[in-house]
Amino acid sequence: MRLNFDFLKDKKIVQAIVFFSILLIAMIVMSVGAGMNGDEEMQATQANNVLNYYKTFGKDTAAVSTTIMKNGNPEYWNLPLYGQVIDNLAEFVAQVFRIEDVMMTRHVVNSIFGWLGILFASLMAFRISGQRRAAIFTALLLFLSPRFLGHSFNNIKDVSFATAMMMGVYYITVFLQEFPKPKRKTVIMLIISIAFAMAVRVPGILLIPYLGLFALIWLVRQHIENKKSEKSNVAKKKIKTNIPKEQTTAFLFKKMLKYGIGIFVVAYVLMVLMWPYAIESPISHVKEAFSGMAKFSTAIRQNFEGQLFWSDALPWYYTPKYILMTIPIAVILGSLLYLFAGGLKKENRFTSFIVYFSFVFPIFWIVYSNANVYGGWRHSLFAYLPMVVTAGLGFSALVDLVKNKYAKIALTALPLVLLINPFIHIVKNHPYEYVYFNELVGGVKKVYGNYEMDYYYHSTREASEWIKANAEEKDGKIMVATWHPASVNYYFRKDTNRFSVGFTRWYERGNVDWDYAIFVITGISPSLQKSNFFPPKNTVHTIDVDGKPICLILKRTDKSDMIGHQIKERLDSNMHQLTSYYPYDTALFHLKKAVELDPTNEAAAFNVIEIYLNTNRADSAKIYIDKMLNLDPRSEVSHAYLINYYTQKNELDLALQTCDILKTINPTSLQAHLIASQLYMRKGLLAGAENELMALVEIGQANDYVAQQLVRIYQMQGMSEHEAVKKLYMVLAEGYKNRGREDLYLEYMQAYERM
Repeated sequence: MRLNFDFLKDKKIVQAIVFFSILLIAMIVMSVGAGMNGDEEMQATQANNVLNYYKTFGKDTAAVSTTIMKNGNPEYWNLPLYGQVIDNLAEFVAQVFRIEDVMMTRHVVNSIFGWLGILFASLMAFRISGQRRAAIFTALLLFLSPRFLGHSFNNIKDVSFATAMMMGVYYITVFLQEFPKPKRKTVIMLIISIAFAMAVRVPGILLIPYLGLFALIWLVRQHIENKKSEKSNVAKKKIKTNIPKEQTTAFLFKKMLKYGIGIFVVAYVLMVLMWPYAIESPISHVKEAFSGMAKFSTAIRQNFEGQLFWSDALPWYYTPKYILMTIPIAVILGSLLYLFAGGLKKENRFTSFIVYFSFVFPIFWIVYSNANVYGGWRHSLFAYLPMVVTAGLGFSALVDLVKNKYAKIALTALPLVLLINPFIHIVKNHPYEYVYFNELVGGVKKVYGNYEMDYYYHSTREASEWIKANAEEKDGKIMVATWHPASVNYYFRKDTNRFSVGFTRWYERGNVDWDYAIFVITGISPSLQKSNFFPPKNTVHTIDVDGKPICLILKRTDKSDMIGHQIKERLDSNMHQLTSYYPYDTALFHLKKAVELDPTNEAAAFNVIEIYLNTNRADSAKIYIDKMLNLDPRSEVSHAYLINYYTQKNELDLALQTCDILKTINPTSLQAHLIASQLYMRKGLLAGAENELMALVEIGQANDYVAQQLVRIYQMQGMSEHEAVKKLYMVLAEGYKNRGREDLYLEYMQAYERM
């Protein structure tokens, strides 16, 4: 078989190949220097499990088990619910070619699929407009979108899903344009696209309703055209004429339905073959994965508008606002332009609907369903590519509106001028491109402390390498503490004879032993980030974006905080043997010294507060509580201590008011509701105590203690034990029903009815 290279005679095609090849090479080279993201260690582990599953023909079941053992205890493992087919591909490449640096392999593979996303977005723009200019505009707008580019280095899951969805939308468009006689190649590629999307994440199945919706609109348009044709024929010939059977709406509908069913079935089978969890149970496990992602329950603290929110309680506008703040202004302007510069023309309306719907609907659904999203808008990357397509089309259509040669040149240069700022950001801040905020909000410098920066822990690589190069030698291993040991461990994997990596949270860092600490600033109090105390005095190096630290490297120069904590812990364990509280003064000496050295040392301050409260010195505790609240007015821990203070002072109304504040900070706080219930009990207000516990039932925080307290309250209200337990079952059943847990609702209703 001879290969045909006649297409290389076309100068325009050669130019396009060269252009996109340059983008590919650039993305691969840039990805090599990227750090790990926060999920990669788990994803790589699951990818290895998947390969073992196939190697052993399903005998190795780690890839399909949703339980793992951690520190001797079973924990839920949700990775089997993701097909993560590109993660698996990267692991396969690393094993076949025996590449030791698995993460670098993942990043290169990811950059290739990020490039494919750019390619298919450009093909979509070309398919709609027929112009190379629109395709080039689209490619440049997407390549110079810092958030997308940055995630293309190491975020396989979100980027590959975005590419798969863009491929799907593209081939749906081609399929409908070719219908009723779509090419075999088009049908095959549409099947592959849908299977690919579902094999990354099961929500890729959305491409099926997309196909159904767009096909229905296509049929309605065809039906209208047929009716117009019939009327035209009657008007011209004065007789009724029938259109050919192959063009009737009924015939086209049946044919479309057959294609749709066939495409779905074959794509589903392909998806199952690429996903071990689906192989084990092709229907129930896929359904479980879909419902599990739709009800993702893990809440993560997020800095948004200068406050730390839990991700399941973020404002409704979180995603759309984040997108508008962090994409190039050129994309926003171009997308709006297309609506008025060509998108609403009769011949463009259908394809305009496809691309606008493909980015508007997912964002709308996230807002409407109050989805639990976090980490900026990385979960919505798949919606961004169609938006960029509209922007590329918009700028291209704008050029077409003018006839003057120089005006055309000026308008062609317009998107490039608007992309200067993101281009500078990319060059200046590589490999942290994704930490980007546009001119609408004043860039990183203006929003620093009000929004998440390096929320995906990219900078842990550079921080680890800095410590390896600059750490002072000591007898024994140098201890490195971090909030994210998975990535730090990876970068110290060849230096375990010299370094030891341990875990600590930012606000607990004073309680554990370490010589150096790496802290990406995500999770640190926004107020502290914007204060004069930040970064702390013992910061020896920072990793910056636009002059603002996104990662801190701390060096331990004093261990008073750890010493004080150890003394306190020893005394606490033997408190029943103490005849006085004076031994705690030694701990206080060390802890107060630590707070003086570093006012941001929350661990030391909280230990001081706890000692004072436990030794009935509430007024002394209040001094440190106020200091911590001044640093972080939304600190949950500080408010919990404040509640304790007011309770000791018998100021129960102030304690209840503080409980209410704590509930606004964390609406799912078990502690706030339980303490409030106890306070209402002390005041003799049984209804208030019951309401607090009922709130825990409604938010899914009820446990055995809550159930026991509710039964106790019902009995205090005059019910017998039998009546109290029966009412409890009804309350729990209603709570589960309101949260959509039909299985538990039925279980407790049956228990209620049996009584």
